[in-house]
Amino acid sequence: MRTGSHARPAGRRLAAVLLAAAVTVASAAASLAADTVVLRVGDQKGGNRSLLEIAGAAKDLPYRIEWSEFPAAAPILEALNAGALDVGYTGDLSFLTVYAAGAPIKAIGGTKSDPRTQAILVRADSPIRSAADLKGKRLAGTRGGWGQFLIRATLEKAGIAPSEAIFAPLNPVDAKVALMAGSVDAWAVWEPYVSFATLKDKARPIADGADLTPTITFIVASDSAIATKRAALQDFLLRLNKARLWSLDHLDAYARNTAELTKLPEDVLRAAYTAQRTSPVAIDDAVVKEVQEASDRATRYGILSKTLDVGRAVDRSFTAAASN
Repeated sequence: MRTGSHARPAGRRLAAVLLAAAVTVASAAASLAADTVVLRVGDQKGGNRSLLEIAGAAKDLPYRIEWSEFPAAAPILEALNAGALDVGYTGDLSFLTVYAAGAPIKAIGGTKSDPRTQAILVRADSPIRSAADLKGKRLAGTRGGWGQFLIRATLEKAGIAPSEAIFAPLNPVDAKVALMAGSVDAWAVWEPYVSFATLKDKARPIADGADLTPTITFIVASDSAIATKRAALQDFLLRLNKARLWSLDHLDAYARNTAELTKLPEDVLRAAYTAQRTSPVAIDDAVVKEVQEASDRATRYGILSKTLDVGRAVDRSFTAAASN
């Protein structure tokens, strides 16, 4: 009996120790979970999430990513403006349009593609051979975006007044249908639409964005996330840059993976990626100057509502991550 009576108190003491240890571990885990940063990231199908994963850059994150997939860049910007996202990505002009409207966001990094991959296309049988032939023609492109910008800049370069051509505001899907049907004469668009139209529909480029468009895609973060989640944003940007560099050396694998996700033809994506040669870019004086020039031109064209100071729209403190 004495053995049993001693065993029971000892058992209770052991149980108490184990319970205390369990409570301590649980408390520590709860504290750790509470301290874990959650980065809310806006993405598109076949976008940054798949790039990070195929490049092996999404492993061992010191924070948790909460991905949200959107059909286009515009709703990503809307979600950033509303505080529903911490970071996303979009073209430079789209970013400037939303920033000009007062959105509490900044560009913290980005990528640059060959500007020739923004192009004005015509049908294979079109008599149009150069920008000079666009006078009097019906030209399709996105309103308030690079489609409209490229049309205006190309006409200006060719000495054609805006009133001497007809702008047809159409999204890329509708514009392609209109071009093939002959209801518009030319279409201003970007990759992978350019490669799809040239490879599958035998469309011809007659002008491009060389010396006209920066062709930068910005990584955009909310002011709130920059203030409270800087380390996570810095790490995320660094991983994106490394993944992008990986893609340049693995274009076939990158195209194959994206084709599986988006259902776009693999040869189209390979052609688009090869032409774009999309590379990380640090937000430095050269980038700010280039985007400022495009911004001023967009304001003159009436695409942007007011003149912007691009230097105030970017946060250069993340440049160190972009350059690694």
